[in-house]
Amino acid sequence: MSDLKDILKLTLLEKKDVLIAIFFGFLAGIASVALMGSSGYLISKAALTSQMTTLVVMAACLKLFGFASALSRYGERLYSHRATFTMLSHLRVSFFERLSPLAPGIFSKYRSGDLLSRIVGDVESLQNFLLRVFYPPVVLGIVFLSAVFFTSFFSLGIAIVIFIGMLLTVVVVPALFASRKRRADGQVRAQRGNLAIEATEFLYGFRDLKIHQQLDAKEQQLNNDAVKYNEGQRKEGLEENLAQSINAFVALLVSFFVLGVGAYFVAAGELNGLYLAMLVMISIAAFENVAPMAAFPTYFEESRKAAVRLEEIVAEPTLSQGAGQMPSGPLDIRLEDASFQYPGENSLAVDGVSLRLKPGTKTAIVGPSGSGKSTLMQLLLNVFPLNQGQLSIGGKPVETLKQEAIWQEMNIVLQENHFFYGTIHSNLLIANPAVTDEQMIQVLTKVQLDILPLTMTVEEKGQNLSGGQKQRLAIARAMLRGKSLWLLDEPVSSVDSLTAQVIYQQMFQQNKGDLFVIISHDLAGLENMDQIVVMEKGRIVESGSYDELMEKKAYFYQLKAIENSVFS
Repeated sequence: MSDLKDILKLTLLEKKDVLIAIFFGFLAGIASVALMGSSGYLISKAALTSQMTTLVVMAACLKLFGFASALSRYGERLYSHRATFTMLSHLRVSFFERLSPLAPGIFSKYRSGDLLSRIVGDVESLQNFLLRVFYPPVVLGIVFLSAVFFTSFFSLGIAIVIFIGMLLTVVVVPALFASRKRRADGQVRAQRGNLAIEATEFLYGFRDLKIHQQLDAKEQQLNNDAVKYNEGQRKEGLEENLAQSINAFVALLVSFFVLGVGAYFVAAGELNGLYLAMLVMISIAAFENVAPMAAFPTYFEESRKAAVRLEEIVAEPTLSQGAGQMPSGPLDIRLEDASFQYPGENSLAVDGVSLRLKPGTKTAIVGPSGSGKSTLMQLLLNVFPLNQGQLSIGGKPVETLKQEAIWQEMNIVLQENHFFYGTIHSNLLIANPAVTDEQMIQVLTKVQLDILPLTMTVEEKGQNLSGGQKQRLAIARAMLRGKSLWLLDEPVSSVDSLTAQVIYQQMFQQNKGDLFVIISHDLAGLENMDQIVVMEKGRIVESGSYDELMEKKAYFYQLKAIENSVFS
C-alpha cells in the first residue's frame, strides 16, 4: 500500500466528497440488507399471524427501504465519481508539476511511446483507485459490522458465522488473489507500454519503413505485440472471473451455513423460529454486496503498478535550482572544470572543460561528430546537472538561479527545433507574444524566408517545410526574442553556404554587444570568430582565434586541411 500513499493523499484532498460517498454507500448497503431482512420477517410473520395492521406496516417498511436504497445508491454514485474525477485532476496537476522540471532531459531516458502510455494510460487507470480499491472495503466493512451487530441481538452464533464469512470474502479471498496476481508475471501494463512504443515508432517511421521495404516486418512485430497484449488481458479477465466465482461460492456456503446453524438453534430452542428467515435473508443480502471485492485484487495491482510507473518518471533526480533572477546588464558565461556523464554510460561525455565566454564575443565550438559539442551546449543551457565543476552566468552560479530565468535571457536554436501545427505567424509568436506582423516580416527577410507568408499553414512538426526552412524559421524565432545570449547548435547545417554567411552577417552586425556561442561541424567562415574551441572525446584540445590556431598547425589545422582536401 506504500506505493499508493501519494494517490491516497490526493484522494483524501476531497475528503468531504469521499465521506459523503461512504455515508451514502453505507445507507444503500444497509437499506438493501434491511429490505431483505424485513421481507424474510414479513414472510414468517404472515405465516404465523392474521393481523393485517402488522403486515401493512411491514409492507410499508419494505417500500421505504427500497426507496432509501435506490436514493442512497444514486447519492453514492454521484459523490464517489465526483471525488474520483477531482482526484484525477489533482493527480494530473501534481504529476505535471513534478514532470515539467525533467522535461528537457526526459526523452533521453524514456521513449515517447512509453511516456505517452504512462501519462495517459496509467493516469486513467488510477480512476479505479477510489471506486474499486479504497472505497469498497470500507463500505462493506461498515455494512457487515452493522449486520453482525444487529444479528447478535437474536443469535450470537449466527453473528459469529456472518463475521467469519465477512473475513473470508472481504479480507482472505481478495488477499490470496492479490498475492497470486503479484507473484504472477504481471506483464499486461508493460505490454501495453511496449505496444504504444512500437505503434509510435511505426507512425513516426512509416515513410522510412516504406522506402526500405521493411513495412511488412514492422507490421508483423506490431501485430505480435498486440496479440501478446490481448492475451495478457484475457488472462487477467480469467483471473478476475475465478476470484469472483470463488468469492460468490464462499458467500453461498456461508449463507447455507447460517441456515443450518439457525435451524439447529431453532430446534434446540435457542432461537425463535420467527426470526430464522429474517437472519438468513440478512446473510444473503450482506454477501450480495461482496461482488466488488472479487475485482479488488485486479484493480489494486493495476493501481499499484500505475502509481509505481508514474513515480519512476518523476522520481528522477532534478537540477538543484534556486529562486534567483538573472542579473541585469551584459552577461558572461563561465564554465570551470566541468564534467558530465550520461546515466548508464562508462565514459564522460564532457571531461574537465573550462570556458570563459565574454559579452560582445563570438565563440565557435567545433570538432568531429561525437566529440561532445552538443552535450556541452546542453550543459550551457543548464539542461543537465554537472557531475563535477561549476557553471555561472553573469557571475552567479546556476544553482542559485531559476532555470526558466536563465532561458528567458537566451536566444536558442537547437539541432532539432519543434514547430507546432498552425501558421508561420503562430510559430513565430511563440518567441515573443508582443511582436508585430511588421517585425515578423523583417526577421523573415533577414533569414531569406520572406517568400513565406505569415498565414502559411505549418503542418505537424513542420513536415511541409524543408530542412533549411526549418532552421531559418528557428533562427527567426531567436531573433524575435531579442536577448543578449545566443546559443546556436548547428543552426545552418541544412542551409547553403552563401545564405548561411548572409544570416550570420545579419546577426553579428545588428547584435554587436551580444554573446554568441555557435556549435558547427562546418569549418568555413570561422575567420570572423573571436574564439574557436576545438573538442575531441569530450575535452578541449585547443582554443584561440582562427589565425592563432592555423599558425599552431595542430589539431584544428589538420581538420581544416582535411576539409579543404575533400571540398577542393
